[in-house]
Amino acid sequence: MIAPPLVEKCGGLFVVRDDLVPGGTKVRALPALLTGAREFVYASPVAGYAQVALAIAAAEAGVRATVFCAERRELHPRTAAALCAGARIVQVPVGYLNVVRARAREYCAVSGARLLPFGFDTPLFLDTLAAVAYRMPIEPREVWTVAGSGTLTRALQKAWPRAAFYAVRIGALPNAGLARLYVAPEGFEQPARRPPPFPSCSNYDAKAWQFVLAHAKPGALFWNVAA
Repeated sequence: MIAPPLVEKCGGLFVVRDDLVPGGTKVRALPALLTGAREFVYASPVAGYAQVALAIAAAEAGVRATVFCAERRELHPRTAAALCAGARIVQVPVGYLNVVRARAREYCAVSGARLLPFGFDTPLFLDTLAAVAYRMPIEPREVWTVAGSGTLTRALQKAWPRAAFYAVRIGALPNAGLARLYVAPEGFEQPARRPPPFPSCSNYDAKAWQFVLAHAKPGALFWNVAA
């Protein structure tokens, strides 16, 4: 059983410390998706954190996680972390993300494994994450997130519909619902130039901190997904 999200004060801001949860925020909702099959497949950018979350959640659920990603001479540290957590890694030569996704679909078509969508973006996943936030004893007026797929951002909007939302884009245009978008200046695989004073995924959540410091109002909430 995963403990409820821990919220800590950092200066005049509040931070959800899901970096303290092995695998981060998405392991809170992944068990809802890991049913009805023995193997679950995810097509991941090599620097993506979802591959780590899936590996950890799948191990807990007793099912197989298979991660498709671009081939590299040496595994990216996050892919290596997924491997260590029990995932099977399939590296795809000439691994543009659209090619990686195509290979993952082809594998599922012949193996019977279930392909999970980018960011685990399904109504069930959104509703499960929204329920986690809704049960928290807070109702923030302003919420900051990083938006890869935008799944977390939209889930939190379901939980706190009266809050103002701000999201930092780190790659392709996300579906961030009603959030106002900022764009991280760093390249996708580059680490944050100004990371927060707590553990935060270097090429994901950490990139939001520079915008939080510059634009967030006192009392705003920043959701830190993973270390």
